[in-house]
Amino acid sequence: MAKVKTTFFCQNCGNQYAKWQGQCNACKAWNTIVEELIQKPEKSDWKSSSVVKRSSKPLKINAIDTSSEPRLSSYDAEFDRVLGGGIVPGAVTLLGGEPGIGKSTLLLQIALRLPYKTLYVSGEESQKQIKMRAERIHASDTNCYILTETKTQHIFKQIEDLEPEVVIIDSIQTLHSDYIESSAGSISQIKECATELIKFAKETATPVLLIGHITKDGHIAGPKILEHMVDTVLQFEGDRNHVFRILRAHKNRFGSTNELGIYEMQGSGLREVTNPSELLISQKDEALSGNAVAATLEGMRPLMIEVQALVSTAVYGTPQRSATGFNAKRLNMILAVLEKRAGFRLGAKDVFLNITGGITVDDPAIDLAVVAAILSSNEDMPLQSDLCFAAEVGLSGEIRPVQRVEQRILEAEKLGFSTIFISKYNKISLKPESITIELVSKIEDIVKFIV
Repeated sequence: MAKVKTTFFCQNCGNQYAKWQGQCNACKAWNTIVEELIQKPEKSDWKSSSVVKRSSKPLKINAIDTSSEPRLSSYDAEFDRVLGGGIVPGAVTLLGGEPGIGKSTLLLQIALRLPYKTLYVSGEESQKQIKMRAERIHASDTNCYILTETKTQHIFKQIEDLEPEVVIIDSIQTLHSDYIESSAGSISQIKECATELIKFAKETATPVLLIGHITKDGHIAGPKILEHMVDTVLQFEGDRNHVFRILRAHKNRFGSTNELGIYEMQGSGLREVTNPSELLISQKDEALSGNAVAATLEGMRPLMIEVQALVSTAVYGTPQRSATGFNAKRLNMILAVLEKRAGFRLGAKDVFLNITGGITVDDPAIDLAVVAAILSSNEDMPLQSDLCFAAEVGLSGEIRPVQRVEQRILEAEKLGFSTIFISKYNKISLKPESITIELVSKIEDIVKFIV
């Protein structure tokens, strides 16, 4: 007879307790602790002929081979960039995002492109629904197999018979194991199913891609330990009202977490955006005030992003400060610098700031473009369309240097900009032919140029 054990889990953060209490000590949430019945019979280890034998002996650090592991290409340049060069054999990747943002579409699209034998396991949709989505993506003859199952023991039986090279699970919250006596989606079930999949991936060197639901706070549903267990955590972001989708890496054991993938949602699926700068800069027939272009960086990729500002007289007494895609506190700081150092009385005016394309930018090099857009809107004087900016603004009004400025200059030159404003404290050896580099040291220099 299997031993039965009762434990209490917080459904918000996954913290475990020996007895029930009203408030979770970890996340301070009330009435989230639920009793779960755990029953663990004898487990049978994962058996497979392709088990990778790993040495458990300690090795001297100088004798460890540091050559890079072979990677499998996903045949999606944006996805490979975020992963750090491709899918690592035996790696477990967790993809989270808002409902309906396109997580299933992205992984199904990748599964249909892969030349390897791929098993797509869905616990949310039927095989006919997945087939209809695949036809919308215009899938040709592929090596993708569809399985609709939620019990891990049945999934592993099919995996043992099929021997796929890549496994995709949609989603981890729908799976359940016979070794845990609780409902699917509970804390203990998520931990157990994730543990079984990770053990399978490591022993057979088969990459596993998991789709995870998120909570109303934007965090991946389930215990926080789930993100610690997997090798890579990806976040699929975007707005349903915009066509762009952003793929970011919040954790990556095999690459950088600074890379960014950009997709465009279309009726036929997600399209990779190889040159986002041309799409993020709006095309206008006439010059308008309040628009400035910033040369920013996302990971190793330079982007030219348009900043829009609107400055108007406050009619409701208390001035409004609103920023979309930009830190509102940093906007207040820049307005204070303009008022203190440059003499602009913006305290009684509404200021609205928007980053076009629906993306969020936290690169400090966008500060100078924000200043230029605000001054242009305040004076109602449009800037030349071939100007761009790349510098940080300090509290004393100085223009501070930013990293990898030469890469920003080359991107601006490639897109046809004639002048770029940077800090004079940036050390550059680049001598471009078709773009002028304007060196500025304080915010008054920008004011003189615009006003």
